[in-house]
Amino acid sequence: MASRYDHPGEQAASDPIRLLAIRDTPLSVDEVFAAVGDDASGGTALFVGTVRNHDSGADVDTLGYSCHPTAEAEMRRVAEKVTAQFPVRALAAVHRVGDLEVGDLAVVVAVSCPHRGEAFEACRKLIDDLKHEVPIWKHQKFSDGTEEWVGAC
Repeated sequence: MASRYDHPGEQAASDPIRLLAIRDTPLSVDEVFAAVGDDASGGTALFVGTVRNHDSGADVDTLGYSCHPTAEAEMRRVAEKVTAQFPVRALAAVHRVGDLEVGDLAVVVAVSCPHRGEAFEACRKLIDDLKHEVPIWKHQKFSDGTEEWVGAC
């Protein structure tokens, strides 16, 4: 008798990376969510990173993101690592560069998997690894006139 895990929908898709981009235009949660739609997925996890109005006890007015020319290739490497570790049916990630205001979307990632637990874990791995491994830098400007560069974010 076949196990329920033998069904093709329980397996990772053969080409699950649907959208990877670094953009200097506003990001769309709807676009990322639509990119990970998959009839075999029982769970979709989505993370939206926004520009907050404070950091390390200081008020943030604005910030800017910049990236190394290899950033998109590094995003792909990270995405491939996540898809190798989890049964990902679909994955999408977009990151913003340029000048942003408080409340703007900085990053949107989503992962769909056969089950919710896998989707949560894969999405968490994706955003954490993007933050630590992709060469994107944040330049924050504070209300007191000071500023700070933050390494790979």
